[in-house]
Amino acid sequence: MIAMDVFNSDAFSATSLSTAVEKIDYVPGFLGTIPGLFEPDPVRSDAIWIEERSTGAVILPTSPRGAPPHQVSGDIRKARAFQTVRVADASRINASELLGIRAFGSETELKTVQEEVARRQFKMKQNMDLTWENLRMGAVLGAVYDADGTTLIYDWAAEFSQTIPTELDFDLDNGSPAEGALRRKCNAVRRSIEIGLKGMTFSAIYGLCGDAFYDDLTAHPEIIKTYLNQPEASVLRDSYGRPWDSIRYGGIQFVNYRGTDDGSTVAVNTDKAKFFPVGAGIFKWAMSPGESFADIGSLGSDFYSMIVTDKDRDRWADVEVYSYPLPVCTMPQALYRAKRT
Repeated sequence: MIAMDVFNSDAFSATSLSTAVEKIDYVPGFLGTIPGLFEPDPVRSDAIWIEERSTGAVILPTSPRGAPPHQVSGDIRKARAFQTVRVADASRINASELLGIRAFGSETELKTVQEEVARRQFKMKQNMDLTWENLRMGAVLGAVYDADGTTLIYDWAAEFSQTIPTELDFDLDNGSPAEGALRRKCNAVRRSIEIGLKGMTFSAIYGLCGDAFYDDLTAHPEIIKTYLNQPEASVLRDSYGRPWDSIRYGGIQFVNYRGTDDGSTVAVNTDKAKFFPVGAGIFKWAMSPGESFADIGSLGSDFYSMIVTDKDRDRWADVEVYSYPLPVCTMPQALYRAKRT
């Protein structure tokens, strides 16, 4: 019969378990697939330090010859620490659940228990992936909330004394829009983001769209017109404007974001769009080390997994997974918002 001693095998060491979790297939989360959106920032403590400084230019006054020149002051800097968050999940394997397993040798017994542990880890990894997507969504919107959707973890605009621009009306319900109206809306988005970045370069601008916003956008006559009388016109009959797809217009990659099926846990409001720059380095993904003595002083990793056994009664084993991330938006003033109507 299977005994709890099997969990003392090297296959169930903290290192082996953590490596196994990282190899489990990723549950789709769009924000985690955009190259260059979040910069990984592993740290050796439970906090990340962020330095702020003002680098704005000023207009120099004229002065007569021989007069002292304008004096440039040193950068005004302010460094602050922000605590990473702790995300933990566990699943208990009771001895009674393994009663039906008849072991014909140590290798067979070990393999059977490994399969059960892997099954539990897979479920917990799905929970972690959804949690991470929720944290990433908060960062690109400027405010990170806990699982209940109301408990605020960090409001980055407030933390850095910045303001996210007022929501722009894209007027997508207008049946007779003015010529070039949509292009001007896109230009307004790009100008605002570039101004907010204070000269920082970026590789792309993404707009996460709710369903109604995306449907009206892809049906807009200004965009449809760009396909007509072109070789790409055949796209209108098939792939164009499909649900949860994307289109590029006005220098912006518009994406119909597919969130959770309930439309609220991790989602974009159906009438809204959320814009953010990619490749500018304003989004950080900090990772703190685990809580064990073995993790002290090491750089943080994505996941930590372990097994805790019932040493007194030999009745259960807890499979646990931990993560200590913090998604940061250092320049929320470079974010933008829009509504359908």
